[in-house]
Amino acid sequence: MNSSTSVIQSGPQRDTQSPDLKSGVRPDSIVLPVQGMTCAACSARVERVLKRVDGVADARVNLATEEAEVDYRAGGTGPVDFAEAIEQAGFHVPRETRELEITGMTCATCAGRVEKALSAVAGIESVSVNLASDRASVSLVSGVAKAGDIVDAVEKAGYQATLLTGDSARDRKLAEEAEARLRRERWILAVSAALTAPLVVQMVLQLSGVTFRIPGWGEWLLTTPVQFVIGARFYVAAAKALRAGSGNMDLLVALGTSAAYGFSVFLLFFPRYGTGHLYFEAAAVVITLVLLGKYFESKAKRSTASAIRALMDLRPETANVLRDGREIAVPAAAVGLNETVVVRPGERFPVDGAILSGRTQADESLLTGESMPVAKQVGDPVTGGAINGAGLIEVRVSAAGEGTTLTRIIRMVSGAQSSKAPVQRLVDRISAVFVPVVVAIAVLTFAGWMLWSGDLAASLINAVSVLVIACPCALGLATPTAIMVGTGAAARAGILIRDADALERAHHVDTVVFDKTGTLTRGKPRVTDIVALQGEEADILAIAAAIQTGSEHPLAAAVLAEAETRGIPVTRPDGFEAIPGRGARAEIGGVEHLIGSRRLMADRSLDMTRSEKTAERLETDGKTVMWIARGKRGDTDGQLLGAIAVSDQPRETSAEAVGELRRRGLATVMLTGDNRRTADAIASQVGVSQVEAEVLPDQKAHKIEDLQGPDRVVAMVGDGVNDAPALAAADIGIAMGAGSDVAMETAGITLMRSDPAMVPAALDVSRATYRKIRQNLFWAFIYNVIGIPLAALGLLNPVIAGAAMAFSSVSVVSNSLLLRGWQPQHDRSGGPS
Repeated sequence: MNSSTSVIQSGPQRDTQSPDLKSGVRPDSIVLPVQGMTCAACSARVERVLKRVDGVADARVNLATEEAEVDYRAGGTGPVDFAEAIEQAGFHVPRETRELEITGMTCATCAGRVEKALSAVAGIESVSVNLASDRASVSLVSGVAKAGDIVDAVEKAGYQATLLTGDSARDRKLAEEAEARLRRERWILAVSAALTAPLVVQMVLQLSGVTFRIPGWGEWLLTTPVQFVIGARFYVAAAKALRAGSGNMDLLVALGTSAAYGFSVFLLFFPRYGTGHLYFEAAAVVITLVLLGKYFESKAKRSTASAIRALMDLRPETANVLRDGREIAVPAAAVGLNETVVVRPGERFPVDGAILSGRTQADESLLTGESMPVAKQVGDPVTGGAINGAGLIEVRVSAAGEGTTLTRIIRMVSGAQSSKAPVQRLVDRISAVFVPVVVAIAVLTFAGWMLWSGDLAASLINAVSVLVIACPCALGLATPTAIMVGTGAAARAGILIRDADALERAHHVDTVVFDKTGTLTRGKPRVTDIVALQGEEADILAIAAAIQTGSEHPLAAAVLAEAETRGIPVTRPDGFEAIPGRGARAEIGGVEHLIGSRRLMADRSLDMTRSEKTAERLETDGKTVMWIARGKRGDTDGQLLGAIAVSDQPRETSAEAVGELRRRGLATVMLTGDNRRTADAIASQVGVSQVEAEVLPDQKAHKIEDLQGPDRVVAMVGDGVNDAPALAAADIGIAMGAGSDVAMETAGITLMRSDPAMVPAALDVSRATYRKIRQNLFWAFIYNVIGIPLAALGLLNPVIAGAAMAFSSVSVVSNSLLLRGWQPQHDRSGGPS
């Protein structure tokens, strides 16, 4: 299938009967990939659906290439509408995500302009702009918008954009460019401060009663380069904002300082209209203070992204691969699946894979939060980015480049950091009207003071104070910086949060539902008892192992391991079939045999009374009993042959985790397909207060829905493929890192260690982050609510107002950075969090 999408600049020549062509207007044409078509009826249905979309002149669908070519009139519907119509018809149009670095944004209004500009590009479905990280994430219909179109849209809005490739060299280049920008800002700030310092000294001395005055022309010479050379950035950005029909922080600074500067120049040349005092220091000091605040803000914002940079630094650039008997160094991204990679002591694993030869210990602390090295031997998995210990080992590659666990972690953390919290939407609406409202207040302040006092100087200076104290920056940074630092701190502890929505839902959780096997228990059951009703124990084990040969269930692994330990040969069966939630069946020697739960035996009407007491005793001990039976043959009824009991011990931290949750007032529930007696026994060992037992896999999601209610927020913790529907049904899904990829893809939070004690930690970091968001928003709002009226009443001069504005955003970012000190309260590893 050709999944690419292309935009054709001119319409097709063959359809000369389309309405647009007959009218002399040639429509735009676009090619969309369509997945899921299986026959001509499918392609015909897609054509009919597309032709019904308003604005479509014609549509042609090619089943062989799986593409739909659409002629449409520009200015109405577009690629996103076509994709939605196709998907409503039951097919799929693939999407892609582009990440951009944006330079030139100074406040939330800027972020809104970039978002608006990108949203207008044909094919773009959604846009998320993060002011704190200076990045934009764009989701679009696959291949529709060219890279040039996306960059051009940002540049037309008055900013610079760079598409991010995600490779190490590109990351280094971006980091170097960021450092260069910071150095340039530092030099500009130093020059501005040097020119402004004499004006500040004069102001301080005069306030102290010391007579010292720089001549008016001297003040003008010092202030002019600050206003128009160093401050040119504010004029340029303000002009771009006005051309785009909006306002931003730069407009407020430019208006306020220009008013102070212009009034001072007027008084310099026409002194008879003033009292001898000039206001050049107000303009120069405000610009210098704003630059100082922006410099500190830039440094602080870089610190908020330290977690993602630390993860990116884990990626080795090269790998030593064995090819044709020789060891050669190749780029890590170029390593192929199933190749053999040599890793020396102290090197980072460049790929994911399994050890082929050698023994070692792996330091996975930056990936999982586990500070103790993990012993590795032949067959054990290794993760790219971890540090090899003292052993020289060979690794068979299972994933490289973009497919590694580390890359997935980086992608998830980046996605969470660039996502927009629901509360941010309210802030965005306020930011959209903030600047016009402030300008209006400044005009009213000037008019009010003129009417009340008739003092032109006082009226103008008070209006300037209103303009320079008001800043939407703090509002725009309050939420994203807290999310960036919070998700970064969580990642260092081995907790991956998918997005801001998951972060917000997690801090409301009041009920935690645990899957049993592999979550509260180790997921490594072992056979403890064999009950033979027909024949010997070895016969029962041989039959059970033969049936389980085709199964991947942990209980099957326990049976097969026991057979191997006892040296019992295993016959490969015919016609294996898994029976979800019940067990499995297979034919051995042409005869059907069964292994499974009490429910499966009951379905086959098998008499279990002979071993009922033995089974009850085993189940009360917390063991899972699997029954083995021979199926019906002709006139001969089926027969129960025996039973095998397996024990899956609770994890060391399960009771601790459940106890911690209960101490916080959260309800705990265990959800399992196991029988009631076994489930109750495990629940009593770990302290779970409610048990839902004998739940079939397809019923787990319904049980979650039953637990949910208008006043209950439910988290589901699981690790297996059959947990995925329940994880999706819960308000927040939490996947254990050692579990299946399906569970991890479904969950809102992924725990990189299979440690239940990380569940309270995940809820902790969510609550800590949202406390910071509330604190930030409170200070950002209260600052403006108090500061603007004080400035309008003449209680703040422009210099104090400028200083307050400059450091408002710095204080918000600094408050967010305090989250970097967050650690799980029950970090058993003692490792870095």
